[in-house]
Amino acid sequence: MSETPAIVIPVFNAAEQLRRCLAAVRATVAADVPVIVIDDASTDPAAGEALDELAAGWRVIRRPDNRGFVATANQGMRAAGARDVVLLNSDTIPAGDWLERFRHCADSDPAIASITPFTNNGEIASLPELCKPAPMPEDPEAWALACRRAGPPQYPDLPTAVGFCMYMRRACIERIGGFDEQAFGRGYGEENDWCMRAAEAGWRHVLCDDAFVAHQGAASFGPLGLGPGEDAMHALLERHPAYLEIVQNFIRRDPIAPIRGRVLEHLP
Repeated sequence: MSETPAIVIPVFNAAEQLRRCLAAVRATVAADVPVIVIDDASTDPAAGEALDELAAGWRVIRRPDNRGFVATANQGMRAAGARDVVLLNSDTIPAGDWLERFRHCADSDPAIASITPFTNNGEIASLPELCKPAPMPEDPEAWALACRRAGPPQYPDLPTAVGFCMYMRRACIERIGGFDEQAFGRGYGEENDWCMRAAEAGWRHVLCDDAFVAHQGAASFGPLGLGPGEDAMHALLERHPAYLEIVQNFIRRDPIAPIRGRVLEHLP
């Protein structure tokens, strides 16, 4: 199996969600997995307290000034060295052996640039319905188990990764670069732009359909990957005019509907 990826968790406030995320990562990954937590100048002292308490033994980078998610994510990619990276939002709860599932998925095809797991709130990766956010599950482990029991993983192609939990292959980062801070520095659209650039260079984006990561989330992109940042939206569509058509076509076809159905059959 390939080298263990580094988990990168960008942080800004949201201490309660951060605590849940860090505890879940601690409970679900091996002690030797490199975890890099980057605090983007949180203003809530409780976030710093959560890091002091729950991130012991991990690499914690505390930025003196707030530069936003995109710059923080890129710093995490650099800090990970030569490893693949899993960008993990701090409002997530990873469940089961999610990271090992990611590694098996990544090893299935060297052309895979990004991996997204199933979730309750993740647009085209959402359960139980496509592009419809659901509340945080009371038992994320039950959903992870249902994903595993639904049958051998298919790793279906996606038009784009979903940024709440995104595995990024180092070879692709080295080829096309990280996120574009100049165009998407305030967030919204950076992962979609990266995925389109990767696809244009011949890489794939897939769903790891036997892994589940719960996501609190908020109203951001919606089903077409468009967020409230108009500048980012225009930048994305100016660079990739076919983006909306590609995503709309995926939603119309909904090729992962049979997989979702099998997962739901295995829920208690």
